[in-house]
Amino acid sequence: MEYISLNNYRYAWFFKHRDLPVEDDILQLIRPLAENSSSQIWHQLISKNANHPDMFEADDWPAKQSTWSQQAQWQSQWESDELDLPEQIEDFIDWEGNTVVYFCYHADNMIETTWEIFSRHWKNFLFLDNGPILIGKRRSEVIQFHHDGHFSLGCK
Repeated sequence: MEYISLNNYRYAWFFKHRDLPVEDDILQLIRPLAENSSSQIWHQLISKNANHPDMFEADDWPAKQSTWSQQAQWQSQWESDELDLPEQIEDFIDWEGNTVVYFCYHADNMIETTWEIFSRHWKNFLFLDNGPILIGKRRSEVIQFHHDGHFSLGCK
């Protein structure tokens, strides 16, 4: 697996925003993947053909209605001073804090971190909200965040 330095990541500002600061020791645990590694994971775990959430085809699991069991709003909580994840996500995801997760913006843009780091700093990840998907390594539960302010919970 190849990574790029967070300092060289085009969206590093997500994690250095003055209103949502992330501690330096935590920044080391937010690891953008190099494009080739990101693409490999995307095509293995998300879609063999589509490179972006807007381009999913009918046979891609994210495009299937049967994948998704719940929907709720994330944007109002993102805009509030509340730092916790929306309650529906906390109730749905029962992963240990050290579970490796991938926050997948599109085939060439993915971040690896842990569930604990994501759940504490989820707002930073959502400065770009055009359909990103959170998947856990060796986990079936998934979350997709939509640009209209809602998210979908399901199992792939």
